[in-house]
Amino acid sequence: MSYVYLLKSTKDEKFYIGFAPDLKERLKKHQKGEVISTKSRRPLVLVYYEAYKSLKDARKRERNLKLFSKAYYGLRRRITSSSII
Repeated sequence: MSYVYLLKSTKDEKFYIGFAPDLKERLKKHQKGEVISTKSRRPLVLVYYEAYKSLKDARKRERNLKLFSKAYYGLRRRITSSSII
């Protein structure tokens, strides 16, 4: 399994989208400050994730969320309406 995930910084309230084949391990790296793009934004909270059978599909979904604001805001709207964020 591979995952696309959405983290929220409790420091600046901003979001980060990523993908990983091992979600638990990747979250540990984020929390330890080993990921450059989130190092200064810790602590981070996992607010959402999606599971995919292949890394290729997860990477495609992550790219879609990052490049197309309509997809990203659709996800944010869906999450917000469910009171997760």
